Amino acid sequence: MEKKKKLHPSVQKFKEFVALNPQIAKEVKSGNATWQDLFEEWYLLGEEDTRWDAYRGERKEQPVVENKKDWMSQVMGAIKNLDPDQVQGQISNLSQAISAVQSVLTQFQGKGSGGAPGQMKNSPQHPFSFRKD
Repeated sequence: MEKKKKLHPSVQKFKEFVALNPQIAKEVKSGNATWQDLFEEWYLLGEEDTRWDAYRGERKEQPVVENKKDWMSQVMGAIKNLDPDQVQGQISNLSQAISAVQSVLTQFQGKGSGGAPGQMKNSPQHPFSFRKD
């Protein structure tokens, strides 16, 4: 038997939002927007943004307390669905990127202090360079 994949909580919420606002589905069917674009806007802007007013019928404003609960449930759902290996990989990538930037900055600082670029590559890696007189 195949297991049906469970949808991410944010995708499930978006589907509920579309069900409450069927004009959004008509917009996609007419080719004026894509599901991906609408989902990203919904995810970033939220349900109560004025961007969605064109698709709403008569709807009452939800209480602020309920919106806070929705936000917290979204955050908790996202935390529950985090893959520790994936997070570790992203942290590792970020660390490598920071190291690369530091390396470039070090090279530029070396040029500014009077050293030629060729000297940095050929010189031994010692913290202090002493010359004999």
